[in-house]
Amino acid sequence: MNLETQIQQFRETFYTVKAEVQKRIVGQDAIVEGVLFCLLANGHALLEGIPGLGKTQLIYTLSEALDLSFKRIQFTPDMMPSDITGTTLLIEDEHGRRQFEFQQGPVFSQLILADEINRATPRTQSALLEAMQERTVTVGRTSHKLEEPFCVLATQNPLEMEGTYPLPEAQLDRFLFKLHIDFPNEDEIVEILRRTTSGAEITIDKVTNTETLNQMRQLVPQVIIAEHVERHIIRLVRGTHPDSKNAPETVKRYVHLGAGIRSVQAIALTAKINALLDERYNVAFSDIDAVLLPALRHRILLNFEGQGEGIEPDAIVNEVQNALSER
Repeated sequence: MNLETQIQQFRETFYTVKAEVQKRIVGQDAIVEGVLFCLLANGHALLEGIPGLGKTQLIYTLSEALDLSFKRIQFTPDMMPSDITGTTLLIEDEHGRRQFEFQQGPVFSQLILADEINRATPRTQSALLEAMQERTVTVGRTSHKLEEPFCVLATQNPLEMEGTYPLPEAQLDRFLFKLHIDFPNEDEIVEILRRTTSGAEITIDKVTNTETLNQMRQLVPQVIIAEHVERHIIRLVRGTHPDSKNAPETVKRYVHLGAGIRSVQAIALTAKINALLDERYNVAFSDIDAVLLPALRHRILLNFEGQGEGIEPDAIVNEVQNALSER
């Protein structure tokens, strides 16, 4: 299969999956695409939005369209790490013989909804770290490999902070994207009302499979990115650091810690996906602009003054983008 055909099939499959998901999910174009970007880039997404905006429905619908296994984990303060990873139990067989047997936890699935992840203790949150980074789960002395593709889609409520354990910077950095889910507009609410109160059942077709998805993921790293474009990504990331000579004044005043190396990788990989969707085999500056905000917003740590002034990380990213953009 030639390169042109591969790119065309990549684009067609992507938008076919998106259209299938939107049979059930109204609007939220950027969120649906952002989640697909994370899945194709072998990453994970943090979804932030108030309850009731269809986060669970979105991820479940996506698993149906992609024909992937799905598990939802509701995080609570009393949850233990073994509630996620699984545990070893003493089992008695039909002959009365006893032996230890590992019982898999819900993390052994391809799409994981980690619902309200910031409600669990740091110890329990960290149970996901190995799975997200290494794609393995270690219990005792045994490591269990997770099935590919594997993607964690975690949610958190931006308003209700009582009884929560905010994710530490190291864990936030494990997420490829942070996606903000906005409240729908009036027309979208009307459509949601009609779809959910008419009694009609919406059937989601399996429009692709694991094999096709893995082929799409293998195509992404092959997209060409020129050195001057790579250096532009690096300048943008360095521009989020207050000690960088190219950092805007806003960054120097309000930022305590800028984005790290993982953000460079996240921008480059997702910019390649954006290029493929535009039927190109090379990354342009416009591709970087398209993915910069979700790739950086959760990797910028504000200082005390920035928090006190109510500065949003999105504003910092936009300032860096405007100051260092190349046209």
